[in-house]
Amino acid sequence: MRALRLLLLLAAAASLLSAQQWAKSRLEQSPRHREIVRIVHGGRTLSAFVAYPQASGPRPVVLVIHEIFGLSDWAQEVTDELAAAGYVAIAPDLLSGEGPGGGGTESFSGQTAIGRAISRLPPAQITADLNAAADWALKQPASNGKLYVVGFCWGGGQSFRFATQRRGLAADFVFYGVPPARAAMARITAPVFGFYAGDDARISLTVPATRAAMKALGKKYAAVIYPGAGHGFMRAGEQPDPTPANQKARAAAWARLLQLLRR
Repeated sequence: MRALRLLLLLAAAASLLSAQQWAKSRLEQSPRHREIVRIVHGGRTLSAFVAYPQASGPRPVVLVIHEIFGLSDWAQEVTDELAAAGYVAIAPDLLSGEGPGGGGTESFSGQTAIGRAISRLPPAQITADLNAAADWALKQPASNGKLYVVGFCWGGGQSFRFATQRRGLAADFVFYGVPPARAAMARITAPVFGFYAGDDARISLTVPATRAAMKALGKKYAAVIYPGAGHGFMRAGEQPDPTPANQKARAAAWARLLQLLRR
């Protein structure tokens, strides 16, 4: 069943991911400093894309968790958008060392291979990589010591799961990701904010039970479902010729995200 879900997700998103030149072009036009850093931890070397804000003082860190399609051009572009909003943004390539020749996302032959590799990543390794990226960013002079986490699609589920693993998060943002088990939710200490698509029953129908479980556990959880939007609307809503529903949801969700970050 899990393999079937993965194949369906890959097929549904194939047309959207056939080319991301628009995202790459936007990234190349960015005036902000961007770099790829190598973070060594626990015998692994993790690659991460970092974008810095144009700011005069230290700023909060936003840890970005990419989709099931790896550290794509869009994942880097949205990370840069967060830097434009005033945050030190870091997006680790969770496929670092997992590709041919020990490469990362860029070394795979296509999206299907990337998705399959991500589905095999051990949860403990993912958590360790996320912690390493967060710790590295928090130690930079540009950081003020505050950490937020945002994840999209597969990364949305990992963002929710990471909130069960790490204390001290300022807030956790979940974009159309699956929730963790109720027992794990009990360990969450940060407020969790969800962003979901109306035309994405596989994910959006988990919201009522998640809302009830988080409330029963005394946890902060606020979710918004955007009518007519499809899974992946944050990417689909800004690509060339988006559907009106995806474009509207993307704009509303981005505005909500920035508003919550400013709090």
